[in-house]
Amino acid sequence: MNDERPRRLVILVASPRRNGNSAALADAALRGARAGGIEASLHFADDLMQGFLRDCRQCRDERGRCRIDDGYAEFFFEHFLDADGLALATPVYWYGMSAQAKAFFDRMFCFVARSYPDSQDVRTRMQGKRVALLTASEEMYPTIALSLVNQMQEYARYTHSQFVGTVFGQGDQRGAVAGDPQGALEAAEALGRQFFERPHADYRIDSVR
Repeated sequence: MNDERPRRLVILVASPRRNGNSAALADAALRGARAGGIEASLHFADDLMQGFLRDCRQCRDERGRCRIDDGYAEFFFEHFLDADGLALATPVYWYGMSAQAKAFFDRMFCFVARSYPDSQDVRTRMQGKRVALLTASEEMYPTIALSLVNQMQEYARYTHSQFVGTVFGQGDQRGAVAGDPQGALEAAEALGRQFFERPHADYRIDSVR
């Protein structure tokens, strides 16, 4: 990462609702990040992807590029890879992340696979980011978002990244997360503001303490 420029945070809303609870959490994180002097941008997955991952060995063009003609590749290279952090905002759908959120991670494979000519550069640039999860559901029992947290944590460990926080909001109607009794929007704003300052600890048996 280049320490001479402001740290960059990409916030991705993986919900089809532009004014839903996931978007509200993302907006709060964006406000907090900008208030904290972070260069932050917000994007909607529906604007970037019009299809799921295909068989890259059959789909690539003669130069190894993805043939799916939507906005994913541009976002991946010009925003995600250049960012120092990613905050994913997704609703809880069937006790997991939305299809848009899963497709965002699945589509990375096209550029990570060895059949992509610059895959090593992509792998290098994917590593070392900070990642966080913003999620909401109408149910509020403690483990409702556990599978999402686990997937984000495993992604972070796989890419040598740091999973720095989760904000869960409860809302049974569009925008109802604003009334979350635990103050989800305030928590999301705080996460955005402190995104690159929050302590992170993931000790191993050989960690120096």
